[in-house]
Amino acid sequence: MQLRYNYRLDPSPGQIAALSRVFGCARVVFNDALRLRQDARTAGLPYLSDGELSRRVITEAKRTPEREWLGEVSAVVLQQALADLNTAYRNFFSSLSGKRKGRKVSPPRFRSRKDNRQAVRFTKNARFTVTAGRKLRLPKIGDVAVRWSRDLPAAPSSVTVIRDAAGRYFASFVVRTTDEAWPPVESDTGIDLGLTHFAVLSDGTKVTSPKFLRRAHRTLRRLQKELCRKKKGSSNRRKAVVTVARAHARVADARRDWQHKLSTAIIRDNQAVYVEDLCVTGLGRTRMARSVHDAGWSQFVGMLEYKAARYGRTFACVDRFFPSSRVCSACGVKDGPKPLAVRGWTCLACGTVHDRDVNAARNIRAEGRKVTAGQAETVNARGAQVRPAPMPAPRRETGTRQKLTPTAA
Repeated sequence: MQLRYNYRLDPSPGQIAALSRVFGCARVVFNDALRLRQDARTAGLPYLSDGELSRRVITEAKRTPEREWLGEVSAVVLQQALADLNTAYRNFFSSLSGKRKGRKVSPPRFRSRKDNRQAVRFTKNARFTVTAGRKLRLPKIGDVAVRWSRDLPAAPSSVTVIRDAAGRYFASFVVRTTDEAWPPVESDTGIDLGLTHFAVLSDGTKVTSPKFLRRAHRTLRRLQKELCRKKKGSSNRRKAVVTVARAHARVADARRDWQHKLSTAIIRDNQAVYVEDLCVTGLGRTRMARSVHDAGWSQFVGMLEYKAARYGRTFACVDRFFPSSRVCSACGVKDGPKPLAVRGWTCLACGTVHDRDVNAARNIRAEGRKVTAGQAETVNARGAQVRPAPMPAPRRETGTRQKLTPTAA
């Protein structure tokens, strides 16, 4: 399977200027290609092929005085910018036709030079190498110092140089590795994700939510207030933007590190892991939005999924409409709905006293076993378009209803 290995870079001032030039050239090529395709669509011309697009915005553009500086960077970076545009169009067309699962994808948009996050990709054709001195040699940039936290398991097929909003530089290597199957174990577990307790396992283990964003909220609010007081376009405002981005980066890094450690421990100790498919987008629109985004459920579930595939474990998602909190895990009787304030309840059929979260985790484990065996029932439309299509309002409903005035008899 393909994995990404991220490492921190320490470029020199000259290399930072060279990287900024590379970011700008890739952004210009992407925007020029997008403009050509939009103009062709507006004029009713055929869809521009990839080869024609490359010839216009790269080969011929380098010969013009307005774009001759494109030759100062590696041509592979410019070709990869066009590849990103083609991928965005394919995703958009697949979303329109229904081939792409998930939410609808919008058409590609222009890249802004004011975006604090920039990225470029070097493939094997660019001939990037890791030198004997353990530096990353990039074409027309030089040997960049790397903070090697661990060795690469194999030769990388590509590397993406990223500058985040906090002004940090990273190298993301794509490496194809072989699966490392861990010794099998007997146990399996169901996980009920929540807010008070980040995760409750079916064996009764409760993992308290660290709430990284809540703990840093006062600091973030103070820094954001200082940013709002700075004059737009000033140097102090640019410095304040970086300060706020670094504070958010510390929160995101701490959350990611904690979730990596927890997901690795769960995958190591269980042969099969089952979770509930939560609608994080919908929950993010409720009054609990800050706590939901602070928890980072989607990122954690993604870690469990790829680590299970890598280490030979079983992973399955239970349908989000499965009533895990309403079913008694002892006798299987379905009780009525319960508000979130009810943290424990007693089954009227068998008299078993349940903890709400532990009972839900046990039901998720039981349903996950059925999903793995192919015995689970479909309780929703499974991605079908169930929302009614928009319709124009009748003519009598448009506008404002005028107030009637009494007439004299």
